[in-house]
Amino acid sequence: MEKHFTVTGFVVHGDKTLLLWHPLLRMWVPPGGHIEPDEDPLQALLREIREETGIDAAPLPGDRRLDIAYPRQLPAPYTILVENSPEPDRPHQHIDLIYFCRPSAEPAALRRDGTHLTWVDEAQLARNDDIPLGSSGATAPVPEDVRLLALTAIAKSRQSGG
Repeated sequence: MEKHFTVTGFVVHGDKTLLLWHPLLRMWVPPGGHIEPDEDPLQALLREIREETGIDAAPLPGDRRLDIAYPRQLPAPYTILVENSPEPDRPHQHIDLIYFCRPSAEPAALRRDGTHLTWVDEAQLARNDDIPLGSSGATAPVPEDVRLLALTAIAKSRQSGG
């Protein structure tokens, strides 16, 4: 099966993480997408977050770094997931590098561009609440893998002083 490398960024601010409603998947997901040719995973991560949310972000500091000046080191993902893509006309898998991030500055208004974005707090995730889809009154659950990774991202951000 064809494989595509992708990145996902759980953007954490305080006790909240940013999720967007993905209309094709019909579920809540964090920002992310495909790594483009000649892009490294960090460039792709920061580009996808900026494109989808309007927020400039930075990955949480990791503890897995060598004490060397060269070669340049990229932050390691928290985990890597292998997921089947939902595109029925083009079956493929995503090898998804999962990162935890923070906004580089106090987040301003979120970019909408027809996408529903929302900050979901730790308590909502812990209770496994359905998340409202705008003002329509409709709600949708957060997928279990997204919920657990979001809770982990919030905890890791808190541990690193966020």
